[in-house]
Amino acid sequence: MNTQIQNHKKSFILFNFLMLLATFSYAQNTQTVRGRVLDEISKTPLIGVNITLLGTETLLGSATDVDGFYRINNVPLGRQTFKVSYIGYEEQIIPNVIVTAGKEVILNFSLTEQVNQLNEIVVTANTKEDKTATNNDLAVVSARSFNVDDTKRYAGALGDPSRMAANFAGVVGGNDSRNDIVVRGNSPIGMLWQLEGLNIPNPNHFGALVSTGGPVSILNNNNLDKSDFITSAFPSQYGNATAGVFDIRMREGNNEQYEYTAQVGFGGFELGAEGPLKKNSKSSFIANYRYSTLGVFNALGIDFGTGSNVPLYQDLNYKLSLPTKGNGKWTIFGIAGISEIDLLGSEADLSEDTDLYGNENQDTYPRFRTTVTGASYEKNVSPKTFIKLTAGHSYTDEGVTGDSLVRNTNNDVTNKFRRFESELTTNKLSFTGFTRTKFNSKNSLTSGFYIDYTDFSLYNRDIYANIGRDTTRVNAKDQTTLYQAYTNWKHRFSGKFSINAGLHAQYYSLNEQFVVEPRFNMQYNFNGKHALSAGYGIHNQAQNIYTSYVQTKLPDNSVQLNNTQLDFTRSQHAVVTYDWNISEVLRVKAETYYQYLDRIPVERNPSSFAAINTGASFAPSDEDSLVNNGTGRNYGVELTIERFFNKGYYFLITSSLFDSEYKGSDGVKRNSAFNTQYVVNALAGKEWRVGRKKNYLVFNIRLTTIGGKYLTPVDLAASQQFGRTILNESRAFSEKQDPYFRTDLRISYRKEYAKSTLELAIDLQNVTNNQNIFSQSYNPRTNRIVTEYQQGFFPVPFVRFTF
Repeated sequence: MNTQIQNHKKSFILFNFLMLLATFSYAQNTQTVRGRVLDEISKTPLIGVNITLLGTETLLGSATDVDGFYRINNVPLGRQTFKVSYIGYEEQIIPNVIVTAGKEVILNFSLTEQVNQLNEIVVTANTKEDKTATNNDLAVVSARSFNVDDTKRYAGALGDPSRMAANFAGVVGGNDSRNDIVVRGNSPIGMLWQLEGLNIPNPNHFGALVSTGGPVSILNNNNLDKSDFITSAFPSQYGNATAGVFDIRMREGNNEQYEYTAQVGFGGFELGAEGPLKKNSKSSFIANYRYSTLGVFNALGIDFGTGSNVPLYQDLNYKLSLPTKGNGKWTIFGIAGISEIDLLGSEADLSEDTDLYGNENQDTYPRFRTTVTGASYEKNVSPKTFIKLTAGHSYTDEGVTGDSLVRNTNNDVTNKFRRFESELTTNKLSFTGFTRTKFNSKNSLTSGFYIDYTDFSLYNRDIYANIGRDTTRVNAKDQTTLYQAYTNWKHRFSGKFSINAGLHAQYYSLNEQFVVEPRFNMQYNFNGKHALSAGYGIHNQAQNIYTSYVQTKLPDNSVQLNNTQLDFTRSQHAVVTYDWNISEVLRVKAETYYQYLDRIPVERNPSSFAAINTGASFAPSDEDSLVNNGTGRNYGVELTIERFFNKGYYFLITSSLFDSEYKGSDGVKRNSAFNTQYVVNALAGKEWRVGRKKNYLVFNIRLTTIGGKYLTPVDLAASQQFGRTILNESRAFSEKQDPYFRTDLRISYRKEYAKSTLELAIDLQNVTNNQNIFSQSYNPRTNRIVTEYQQGFFPVPFVRFTF
């Protein structure tokens, strides 16, 4: 750890990179803003919509053509505000659109038809900037949107959607090494990830099959469009999840001119390009490739304190858009990631009790591969009906081997032998479709389906060379299919009051489980400033396929698969939301919720184990002979105070008070592994215009405090006896640790050149160098319990050049 900190100064070499990419000249003062306007539900292009630039001396604006497209030329650089108005539809005002010289601004809008056209309604903000409005208009509780600007703006987010979401109310971070999303005390394994409507596997480098997080996201924030994050009582179109939903959308490339991005930061060295596939065709592409920063500098002989433990990864994000005649469109999209690292305990510094990068008694070799590929077709089959069909394939391969080390009295490695080996591979074919029909301004129907066929090969073995035997945990090749279908009716009684009522059904071929789940939410706007919403839903989730195929070894050495008959884990969500828009830029939101979980897998014999405590690490859980007898509950209150960016600054304060408990097969009520009981985030940012030209200096800060985790104490006597960490499971999650505290700063500078933009930034992670407890374990070399701490102070430079 000390070696790592001493070498941080070398990271500032990043600031000198990319500065030689171009020779800059005089600044360009204007840019083009363009896009398309559609009906929110039917996706029909709206003709004659007026888009006007506000706050300028010269009147600038445009009206949409017969296909819903518009263009505004000569828009001044900086933050701009636009108004969108159309007879019979709710007006929108869109503030804080960042206009730079390096890229055209593509602003697409979805307008909502007025129920009562005699009373004009003005909606402040929109599809790009409004934090109160999601892409999915059916999500009215425990939901908010985010976009690429959020992932860049928030200190500590590092361009990662998951780390950015940790700033939202109800979400707990607190693990500096991973980006797992813990929602309201739930396990991260309860999250659903969607990409362009497809259910996808873990979208992270080093993303294990048994988790939904990892150290670095494969998703590239430069490719992201506005996306939705939902934490409770989600609409009927989302299934097979009990905690929350990340509905990720990828933006389309510029279909008129070529634009490029070169970037260096926490994620890696990156190159991106976008532009038209064919001139005047309105088709486009966008692609971004990235290679790990530490991998590049390791190749150059620069050591960042990781020694030989250098994470090597690369990824590709892409999307192609191909419009067709009759207002149809084909889309091809995908992500791909490769990651590997050698965690060499044989090269660990034994002068300290702990090693940040692995186990001092093992050499471990993780190798990961993930790909997601999809193609979709969408079309307005009538002026009131929209349909979209998507087919896709996803692949994951997780190979990990480990060698146990033998040391002499001088702690030199004299021998090594294989300790474990694992190879977990999945191939999934997916087909999904949905249709939306708007009968009139008050009533609409949304229906759809998902079919996910998974072929998998799972193998995991522990080897005990010292006693000449091994234990195979999983050894299975099989296929499963999960079928899902849903429907949702939306009724707007007036411009103030609306309800959504839906059903979601799913069938799992592995053990022929079938469930039907009701979903309901409502929203009432009192006077444009105050709104009350409520939601309820039942949500079921199939067990992870690894858990289902853990083997039970019988006395005659045969094996039995007892976990394949496990039921869905069931969750019931109830939530009430109050929104108060104090002004156009200041908002207060309060939520209270209650969640009851049952049918949680626990052991047949009395124990503290429950599957809802897993999912936040790389290692799988090998418990066999599980039954669905566990229960749990999460309940709490949340408060969000947010000032949207205006007059050069913003702030966001989120707080959560909650309790998360469960009962294992021993019937004892315990804290769950994720019961930190409270979390408070305070973020703020200020932007200053520098010089005569439109260059900007930006300062962002984030303070986070989280209640201490409950850990299971180490049984020292048993650990000394067996020479490895043994936990006292009878006291599971009983020892509360000190609270987590961290402060992050981000300082950035944006400079405009002729048709290009340069951004320089420095992220100062954990500036107070606070020691936050991560875990406790037994060290057989020192024969005592040691505490592992999380990341200390860590500076992360960032350079981005768009042209």
